[in-house]
Amino acid sequence: MSFSIGIVGLPNVGKSTLFKALTKKQVNISNYPFCTIDKNVGVVAVPDKRLDELQKVLKPQKTLPTTIEFVDIAGLVRNAHKGEGLGNQFLSHIREVDAIAHLVRSFAKENITHVSGKIDPQGDQQTVNLELIFADLDTIKKHSEKLTKLVHGQDKEAAKKLEVLNRIKTELENEKLSSEINLTDEEKELIEDVNLLTIKPVIYVINVSENDINKSHADFVTISAQIESELSELNDNERQEFLKDLNVEESGLTNLIKKSYQVLNLVTFFTFQNKILQAWIVEKETPAPKAAAKIHTDFAEGFIKAEIINWQNLIKVGSEQVARDQGLIRTEGKNYLVQDGDVIHFRFAK
Repeated sequence: MSFSIGIVGLPNVGKSTLFKALTKKQVNISNYPFCTIDKNVGVVAVPDKRLDELQKVLKPQKTLPTTIEFVDIAGLVRNAHKGEGLGNQFLSHIREVDAIAHLVRSFAKENITHVSGKIDPQGDQQTVNLELIFADLDTIKKHSEKLTKLVHGQDKEAAKKLEVLNRIKTELENEKLSSEINLTDEEKELIEDVNLLTIKPVIYVINVSENDINKSHADFVTISAQIESELSELNDNERQEFLKDLNVEESGLTNLIKKSYQVLNLVTFFTFQNKILQAWIVEKETPAPKAAAKIHTDFAEGFIKAEIINWQNLIKVGSEQVARDQGLIRTEGKNYLVQDGDVIHFRFAK
């Protein structure tokens, strides 16, 4: 199962162009193909140069990268929290994703009107954030009414939960997102079922004109949806030449995918079994048995041990057998927390 990123923004900011670039169906033009699984959902391979290096050493018959799911969410308008436009659909779709890619527009084109009549990235950002805040305030109000009754019945758990929600409510009323509030892990777990929109990690993305692709925008991932659309039509060599001409090392989409990976606090581990080299995605500090469950539940239930080597050490010695002969493959138990770049062979009872 992929982690999911919802692309949100006002109408006419370039969401559709960006999403189409992400989900182009030319699946064979790159080592990191994009594939579409639904008209508004796309599963995108995470670029990872470590896989290229491991392929050279392990010579697999097949290589499978990790993926992140992108969801094209209906355009938002002011008062979406009151049901304006496709507001209810917009908000319900955000509740289903793990993080938000918030797209704002800085380019001007006469044939593409802006809903507010002017180009104002910060204003657009505030409009969307306020709609999420208003929606969360409504959600907290409904939960608080139920919790208050439970508190009157001496429910201690409800009292703790209500206290956290009241603190969040105060901050939201001051236009602060829940994700910006210093909540403990215990407090986050306590209110998890409330499913607040503003507690989700956010990546701010600015859609610029082709001429502004190299300009820096603080706190934003810079992207030109138009350029990305053109890049998606090219083969690998042509794409690299195009990027070189633009004087950029990586495409905006690649930067967006990597940033999405970061905000979700994810790490990658690798397995090589049955001639298949595969990258797997888990949250940081995931215990080895839970990581093994990503492959198959049998691996977790019958977990005995994990044999591990860092990918760089494997590359240096050139083969698993040499690594084993030199004692570079270590054995870890159930309490081991998987690290980014681990190459793991799970041993389990059949």
